[in-house]
Amino acid sequence: MKLWDGRFSKSTDPMVDDFHSSIRFDSRMYKQDIQGSMAHAKMLGECGIIPVQDAVLIYKTLQEILADIENGKVTFEIGAEDIHMNIEKILIERIGDVGKRLHTGRSRNDQVALDIRMLLKEEATEIQSQLKKLIQGLIGMAEKNLDTIMPGYTHLQRAQPITFAHHLMAYVQMFLRDVDRLKDCYRRMNVMPLGSGALAGTTYPLDRAFVAKELGFDGITDNSLDGVSDRDFVLELASALSILMMHLSRFCEEIILWSAHEFSFIELDDAFSTGSSIMPQKKNPDVAELVRGKTGRVYGNLMALLTVMKGLPLAYNKDMQEDKEAIFDSVDTVKMCLPVFTQMVLTMKVRNDKMLNAAKGGFTNATDIADYLVKKGVPFRDSHGIIGKMVAYCIKNNKNIDELSLQELKEFSGRFEEDVYAAIALETCVNGRRLPGGPAADSVKASIQRAREQLME
Repeated sequence: MKLWDGRFSKSTDPMVDDFHSSIRFDSRMYKQDIQGSMAHAKMLGECGIIPVQDAVLIYKTLQEILADIENGKVTFEIGAEDIHMNIEKILIERIGDVGKRLHTGRSRNDQVALDIRMLLKEEATEIQSQLKKLIQGLIGMAEKNLDTIMPGYTHLQRAQPITFAHHLMAYVQMFLRDVDRLKDCYRRMNVMPLGSGALAGTTYPLDRAFVAKELGFDGITDNSLDGVSDRDFVLELASALSILMMHLSRFCEEIILWSAHEFSFIELDDAFSTGSSIMPQKKNPDVAELVRGKTGRVYGNLMALLTVMKGLPLAYNKDMQEDKEAIFDSVDTVKMCLPVFTQMVLTMKVRNDKMLNAAKGGFTNATDIADYLVKKGVPFRDSHGIIGKMVAYCIKNNKNIDELSLQELKEFSGRFEEDVYAAIALETCVNGRRLPGGPAADSVKASIQRAREQLME
C-alpha cells in the first residue's frame, strides 16, 4: 500500500515501481529529510496546526529513526519510492496515526526542493574546504620556488622566463575564483522552499520564517511555483564544479607533460604514480590522467542537467528526479579528485636544474633584448625586426642569444654595449618584471600575501 493510492483501483506494475523509485540514489538525503521534517513538525505544533504533544512525539521519533539509520538498523524499500516516503512510512509504522499528521501543509515537491538544497549546501561547503587546503599547499610551494626559473609558454612554445612560483600562483588565482563561485552559489542556494506546497502554497497558517531559521537558511523563497520548480542552484553548482575540474585538468595536463622525459621538470612521488604490467621502466602519471579524464563526466553531468530542465513547464515535473544522480556524481567526483590531486602535487619533486636549462633555450630572453634596444632609442618595431633576424642567425649557428659576442651583436645594431649581457640574464628578465601580477620575486610575494588574505575572508 502506498501513501498516495487512495484514487487508484489497482496497484502499480512492479516494473513501474522499480522504474519510478529513486531510493537507490536519494537515500543519501535521509539526514536532511529528517532534519527538515523535524523543523516542520516543530512549526506545526508551535502554530497550533497539530497538537503540541503530537509534534513532540513526531520530533522525538524522527530523532530515533535518524539514529537507527546511522546505526544500520533501517532498510529502505523500493516500493516506498523515495527517501521522503520511506521516512514517513517508518514514522507511521512506529507511532501510527500521529505520524500521519507530519505531512500537513507539505508536499513532496517542496520537501525534495528543501532536502536537495540542504545537502548541496553541505557539499559546497566541504568542497570549499578541500579547495582551500589545495590553495594553501600551492602557496607554500610557491614560497619555496620564488627563485626557480622556468620557461613560460604560449602555444606550448617557450616564450619568456618566469618562475615556478609565478606559475603556481596562476593556479592559485583560478582556485580562488572557484571558491568565490561556490560561495556565490551557496548564497543563492540558501533560501528555504518549504511552504510552497505542490505548487500553490497552502491554506494552513505555516510559519515559513520559523522553519527557515530552524534549518539555518537566510530566508524563504518568494514564489511557490518557483520554489518547487527551481533547479538553478543545481545547475549553478554543476557549472562551478565543471569549471573547477577544468582547472584541475589543465594543471594535470602540465604535470603529465612536465613528468615526461622530454621535459623532466618534475618527478612524481612513487606513492602517486603507477607502473606498467609489461614495461618495467615505466612510471606513469595515472592520477593526473584520471583527474583529466573524470573532468569529462562532470561536464557531461552539467549538459545532462541543462537538457533535462530546458523544456519543463511550471511547476514540478517528474523529469526533475533526474537532477540528483547527475549532481551527486559531480559532487562525488570532485570530492574524490581534490584530495588525491592535492597530495600528488605537494609530494612531487621539482627539478630546478631542468627548468632553468629549459629557460636558457628557446630564446626566452628575446623580448628583453628587444626592449634593451628600445631603451637605447630604437623604435620597438625596428627592434623587433632586428631581434627576429638575430634569432634566425642563432638558429643557423646553433647558439643562444647570450652566447653571441659583442662584435656579433653589433653586426645587428650599433646600439649594443657590454651592459647587454646583464640586461638579458634570465634573473634580470624575471625580476625586472616587477609590476603587480608579474613574475618578479617581490611581485609574487605580494601576490602570495593577497591570496592568503583572500583565504581568510
